[in-house]
Amino acid sequence: MLTRREFNWQVAAGLAGAAAAGLRLPGQEPGEPPVRCTPQLVNTERLWETLDELSGFGRLPGGGTTRLGFSPDDLAARQWLAGLLRREGLEVTVDAAANLRARRAGERDDLPALWFGSHLDTVPNGGNFDGCVGSLGALEVIRTLNEKDVRTRRPLELIIFTNEEGVHYGKGLFGSRALAGLLDPGELEAVDEQGVALADWVRRYGGDPERIAEMTPPAGSLFAYLELHIEQGGVLWQRGIPLGIVEGIVGINRYRVALEGFSNHAGTTPMNQRRDALVTASKIILAVREIVTSQPGRQAGTVGDITVQPGAPNVIPGRAEFPVELRDLSMDKIEELARQIHDRAAQLAAADGVTLTWELASSHEPALTHPQIRFQIQQAAAEMRAVTLTMPSGAGHDAQAMARLCPVGMIFVPSKDGISHSPAEYSRPEEVACGAELLYRTILRLDALDRLA
Repeated sequence: MLTRREFNWQVAAGLAGAAAAGLRLPGQEPGEPPVRCTPQLVNTERLWETLDELSGFGRLPGGGTTRLGFSPDDLAARQWLAGLLRREGLEVTVDAAANLRARRAGERDDLPALWFGSHLDTVPNGGNFDGCVGSLGALEVIRTLNEKDVRTRRPLELIIFTNEEGVHYGKGLFGSRALAGLLDPGELEAVDEQGVALADWVRRYGGDPERIAEMTPPAGSLFAYLELHIEQGGVLWQRGIPLGIVEGIVGINRYRVALEGFSNHAGTTPMNQRRDALVTASKIILAVREIVTSQPGRQAGTVGDITVQPGAPNVIPGRAEFPVELRDLSMDKIEELARQIHDRAAQLAAADGVTLTWELASSHEPALTHPQIRFQIQQAAAEMRAVTLTMPSGAGHDAQAMARLCPVGMIFVPSKDGISHSPAEYSRPEEVACGAELLYRTILRLDALDRLA
C-alpha cells in the first residue's frame, strides 16, 4: 500500500517513463482543460485511495492491469470488494451468474429496488478506470449514505457484473445478459484454452449455472438501474465538460464480407486482366468511410480486420474477408447505411469481376435511457452547479442488457485524451468524485419518486 505522499505523486502506469504502480497525481497538467466541477458531499480522497487499492489486483510489472473476467485476480478483487461492502452493513450475495450483489434495506422493502453498479474486470494490459469508477463510485455512494445517516424509502442494490469485457470466453456482458435472460444456447458449455468450461468458472465464483435460466427478476421488481462510467472517448475531455448524461447506448450491426477473385502469378498477369480481391476490398473499405461520413449524425462505421488469401507477395490475392461494423442510436439508420454500403460494394465487385458475399454476423439493438432518469440526472447536476453534455455511448455497457429489465440511466466522466483500454487510461480525481456525487444525488431524487413517467 502506498504512503499518502507516494500516492499523491504517483505517475499513471503505462505513460512514457512511468513507474508501474498506483494511480496518477491528482492535479492539472499544462494544456489540460480546467476542472469545472467541485464535489461537495462525497469523499474524493477516500474514493481515489480505494481506486488505488483496486489497481493492485492484476497490476503488471511494466505498467497497466490485466484482470480478466473469470480469473484469479478478478475473483480476488471481488472478494476484497465484498469485504468492504459487508463493512458498510450491506447484505452481500453472489447470484446464479456469479454477479456480486449487495443490498441496503430501505424504509419500505416492499418497493421495487433501485439498482446501480458496474464491473471490475479489465481487458489485457488495460487501465484502472473502465468499470472501476462505476463500481467504486457505487461503493462511495453507500459510504456517503451511511456517513450522513440517510435511509432511502426503497431498497438499494449495488451490483458488480461478471465478465463485462468478455475477453475470457469471447462474449461480453456475461453477468448482465444472464440476468436479463439473454445468454446464447450452449454459452455455458464454452471451454477456454485451459480446457475449463465457463460453467465451472461460474461455480468457482460462487454462482450456480444450473439456476441461471430462472434468475431473471420478475417484471416490476426493479425500479431503475443507474451506471456511472468513464466516457472512453474524447468528447467531454476536448470540450472541458465534467459530466455526461447518456441518452442511449448505440446499436451495433456487424456484417461479414467475403470477396472471391482469382489468384494468379503477380509477374505474368497484366494489370487489366486481374481479378484482385484485395483491390476491391480496399475500394469497399474507403466506401464505408465515405458513406458513413456523408450524412449528419454520430454514426460510426469501422473495418478493423482483414484476411487475404493466399497471402504471398508474388501472388494476386484471390480472396479477401473483412467485417463491417456499424453503430448508431437508431437501428433504422444502421440498416440504411448497411444497404448503401452493400449496394456500393456490389457495384465495385461487379466492375472488378469479383464475387461479393455479404451477411449479417451479429446484431445488438440500441438501448435508450429513460427520459425521466435523464431529467433527474440533469436536475441533480444543476444542484451541483455542474456543466453537463447529453450524449450517446458509442461503447457497449451492462446498462444495455439491463434496459431489457427496467428503465436505465448512465453518467459519464471524462477520459483524458479519449484514451481507454490502455495503461494510459486516466480520469481526474475531482471529476471521478463529481460523477460519484451525481450518482448519489440522482439516487436520492429517484428514491423520492413513486413512479417514472
